[in-house]
Amino acid sequence: MSFSFLTQDLAMDLGTANTIIIHNDKVVVNEPSIVAIDQNSGKTIAIGEVARQMHGKTHEDIKTIRPLRDGVIADFEAAEQMIRGMIKMIPKKHHFFTPSLRMVICIPSGSTEVEVRAVRDSADQAGSRDVYLIHEPMAAALGIGLDVEAPEGNMIVDIGGGTTEIAVIALGGIVCNQSIRTAGDGFTADIQQYMRQQHNLKVGERTAEEIKISVGSALNELENPPEDFSVRGPNLMTALPIEIPVNYEEIASCIDKSLMKVESAVMAVLEETPPELYADIVGNGIYLTGGGALLRGLDKRLSDKINIEFKVVENPLLAVARGTGIAIKNINKGLPYLFR
Repeated sequence: MSFSFLTQDLAMDLGTANTIIIHNDKVVVNEPSIVAIDQNSGKTIAIGEVARQMHGKTHEDIKTIRPLRDGVIADFEAAEQMIRGMIKMIPKKHHFFTPSLRMVICIPSGSTEVEVRAVRDSADQAGSRDVYLIHEPMAAALGIGLDVEAPEGNMIVDIGGGTTEIAVIALGGIVCNQSIRTAGDGFTADIQQYMRQQHNLKVGERTAEEIKISVGSALNELENPPEDFSVRGPNLMTALPIEIPVNYEEIASCIDKSLMKVESAVMAVLEETPPELYADIVGNGIYLTGGGALLRGLDKRLSDKINIEFKVVENPLLAVARGTGIAIKNINKGLPYLFR
């Protein structure tokens, strides 16, 4: 008799911007990685979307925390509360007892020992019995359906909230990689700074994020451009309210420097790639995953710059989580890319 029902397998994409949990091939939780905490009692008030709505709007008794910065855990206690809370959000299918949890969590490929331990300890504290880890680009490759164990080179560029992960994968391992801390959050910060300097307008993180989603672009010329986005806020000099329309060309120029960092990291990985694998990559193209892949015109900009076709995968936000879900199903096969 199998006791598999006693063990519950969860796959978690613990991201700087969003955390996604997959159980039995289904996305059961997809929430922003943010926690609201009562300063006086230290209790968690809200997690995920509810906490995101409070972000930047709290009074002194409530504090909103994003536990992950640049892809790694910056606030250990808040991370543990968040993981615990998100596990509780999973719709319970009539559990009469708490099954022991086995988790696969993905981490940036450039994580240090200390950062890896922080993820593992947070999951342990949140009640997980077994924690397996997988590198994000490897999870992304699995999630988009690549055969990662084949003797063929594939290149993944995963632009998340905190890090951009670039890796060449062959034979179930990462051949060469770079993990840079320029990604979605960096673009958001660029937009905040630009609005302050160019328009004397103070905008919060949430508004900057909305600007990025509405009119964000990697190119100064788009075939079907988005409509201008109106931004309201206080004038920095007078503190009087102003409303300013922002167009995609402005955003393209203000995030240009950050995008150049991504380009040079891709070039650096290509320079390290062995020639046989390089030939595969030119043939297969390079896969763009993560929320940053949704930036308008990014695939075209990179393709033009690097002369290799860049493809935005289907549903790039879920690629890493899906791959983590695939990894957990094969956990008993002793896969080379899963480690404890």
